[in-house]
Parts: sequence; C-alpha cells; structure tokens
Amino acid sequence: MAITKLRLAYHVHDDVAALSAFYEKALGFEYLFQDADRWLEMKVGDARFALASRAEAAEACRGPVLVFDSDDLEADADAIRRHGGEITGQRDMGAHGRTLTARDPSGTVFQLFARPKGRHPT
Repeated sequence: MAITKLRLAYHVHDDVAALSAFYEKALGFEYLFQDADRWLEMKVGDARFALASRAEAAEACRGPVLVFDSDDLEADADAIRRHGGEITGQRDMGAHGRTLTARDPSGTVFQLFARPKGRHPT
C-alpha cells in the first residue's frame, strides 16, 4: 500500500461561506485559501479541514469525507478492489494533483490524493 497519511477531512454543505464563519469564529480554525464558493480550506493545528460545495464533493454525499495521501493511486485502487471496496471516480486536476474516490465495503465514501510528480508536500 502507498497511503502515507490522512491529508484532510472535508464537510459537504450547500453554503460554504456561511458555514466557514462558524468554524473560523466558534472553533478558531485558521483560514488558508478559498476557491470561489466551491471550496474553503482551513488549518487546525497540524491538520487541515475544508468545506466543499456539492460541485466539489465526492459523489452525492453530505457530511464529512476523509482524504488520504497516496504515493501510488493505481496500486491503491487495485488493493481497494481486491479487498471488497469500489472505485467510483477519478479526477485529474493538473498541477493541483489527482484524486480517486472510493467506497469501503460498508459504503462509506473516502478519497485518495496524489500530488503531481516533483511537487513538495504541503
């Protein structure tokens, strides 16, 4: 397996801007960056938490989605299938990296993220 760490968790919501105010003001999460009304990422200690619109979310889910870093998406996809999981999508974001969306045997959605070759971890 090539999973190296839990990269971040994101929460799917219809109004990213409104919900971001709650996490920043009530819980003290530190704003990192935003992609219009589609994605807003915050820092929580050494971890990251994001708010995602349905357009950015993995499938048609609501609530939290865990994203793990991967050094080899293809090998991990094979392992997921071999052990009863399902690959439901892939996305190439060019210079931002690639994601693979999957479901575990219980149906829970999660994602794997691989950064482009030559990019340093953030």
